[in-house]
Amino acid sequence: MPSRIIVSRELADLLKLLAHPDRLRLIEELRLGEQDVSSIAAALDLPATRVSQHLAPLRAHRIVEDRREGRNHFYRLTHPGIAAWIVEALDFVDVRNRFGEGSHIDHVRELWTADAPETSS
Repeated sequence: MPSRIIVSRELADLLKLLAHPDRLRLIEELRLGEQDVSSIAAALDLPATRVSQHLAPLRAHRIVEDRREGRNHFYRLTHPGIAAWIVEALDFVDVRNRFGEGSHIDHVRELWTADAPETSS
């Protein structure tokens, strides 16, 4: 029984970490592969400082890894399957919005699955 408690807490911590729209978008952007902060910022239309602030906790929790090349930091997902997991979670949003305007969810699903590399989970 204690292992269920530990695992539940770890999963809750992960979900708290992901509970920010910019972080979800960041993860979905990195599904395409390694990128530097400037590229991510441009793709998400966010200031580079904000992208860096969101990358810090993702790196601390080993969701992303970075490497340095000169003055640039390049980031990639440590487990690319997390991006697919987020897309699968759209089904729950879809259910919640079934009676409202749901076409935006379909559009996001198309964007987030376009050109995604194959992942082995």
